[in-house]
Amino acid sequence: MLDYRFHSTDARLLIELEESSGKRRTVKVKKQEYEDIGLDFETYLMDKAHSCANKCIFCFVDQLPKGLRETLYFKDDDARLSFLMGNYITLTNLSEREALRICQQRISPINISVHTTDPELRCYMLGNKRAGKGLETMRRFAEAGIEMNCQIVCCPGVNDGEALEKTMSDLSEMYPAVSSVSIVPVGLTKHREGLEKLRPVDKTAACGIIDSVEKHAGTYLREKGSRIFFCSDELYIRAERPLPAEEEYEGYPQLENGVGLIRSLTEEFDIAMLDAMANDGKKRAVATGVSAAPYIRELAEKSGADCAVYAVKNEFFGESVDVAGLVTGGDLINQLMGKPLGSELLIPACMLRHGGDMFLDNVKIEEVSEKLGVPVRLVAQDGADLLRALYGIV
Repeated sequence: MLDYRFHSTDARLLIELEESSGKRRTVKVKKQEYEDIGLDFETYLMDKAHSCANKCIFCFVDQLPKGLRETLYFKDDDARLSFLMGNYITLTNLSEREALRICQQRISPINISVHTTDPELRCYMLGNKRAGKGLETMRRFAEAGIEMNCQIVCCPGVNDGEALEKTMSDLSEMYPAVSSVSIVPVGLTKHREGLEKLRPVDKTAACGIIDSVEKHAGTYLREKGSRIFFCSDELYIRAERPLPAEEEYEGYPQLENGVGLIRSLTEEFDIAMLDAMANDGKKRAVATGVSAAPYIRELAEKSGADCAVYAVKNEFFGESVDVAGLVTGGDLINQLMGKPLGSELLIPACMLRHGGDMFLDNVKIEEVSEKLGVPVRLVAQDGADLLRALYGIV
């Protein structure tokens, strides 16, 4: 797919087509540069996605219970999906041909799961003897002018402390090629039988991580003009510290990784409040994850809407998992049954699979609506959409 995208960008193309009969013909195409030529393929990548060759000590897929839909158990580690869809890759299964193609075709940006730049520690964390060469590949990309967004999953006692400080120092040397790095806490479910013993990120650990990141980020802001490193919302919530101001997120480069989601939502909500909107006056309810509930409750009160906000505990994965995107349909039904929900239940769209109608536990949204006896409305990760939903505006 990347070769196809690269070679089809020109304004003049010579394309050879083979029909089902085997007959071939050649066509000339004139178009705008980068204009799509309108070909569809049997699969998005033209072949199968590349699977992950790692055995990461913190892998969330390994912590899934049995009985879920088969697609949830597939681990991809595909550079093509990193460029095309924003997926994060570890570089451990990247062939020399693929690495060369990225440099030659200037495929950018690439999203990379780094976790640590210490070769030995990275091999241990990723469970792959090739993982230690990741920094070499990144330096090669940096020399070729490839932009990289990175992430660090912090595991207390493993890659925090001095290891985290070294990782930030190493990655900062590749700025601006390494344009942003998110630091997120390890996610641990209750389904970890036979897996590595890991400590959750508690308040003390979260405070230590934030202190280290903010110290380095402040230095790089003065020296390089960017913080480069950003802590996820979840770390601030666990540390019981206020979220950074909007300008500290530098345009939200790591929004999809949970960095600045709540601040962005709040800012959008406040802007939407400045526009006159008609509230239909009906009572509603919002269901969200435990970590986001206090912030959503504050916004609901600010709006003046008659709305109850429910923090849904994650009994499916374990209560240590507190983000909204991992709340299941079964937990919604079990915990909201009999609660006053008003005329409508609002839930964040991230609870459902992308573009679908099913929760992670295979419960469909229609089933939740039927069991609770109210319509369920999906709300995008957008403050204006949340306000419209609270006011009953379609």
